[in-house]
Amino acid sequence: MPSSRRFVTPEPGDDLDAVARRELPDADDAANQLLSWNLHLAARAGLGRSVGLLPSDIVFLEPPLPTT
Repeated sequence: MPSSRRFVTPEPGDDLDAVARRELPDADDAANQLLSWNLHLAARAGLGRSVGLLPSDIVFLEPPLPTT
């Protein structure tokens, strides 16, 4: 089992929708899936607004790993 979650850092001009399209192209509702795995980004999200990203953000591409 891997010991860390897969993640990316944003490219210049990325918002969460762009990361979702690029990294999870086959997932339904990928941006909301990413928000559920990245609560630090969900806290920034307003109703109906796109989530802007900072160059220093880490965007996890999978849910938290189970604890043992």
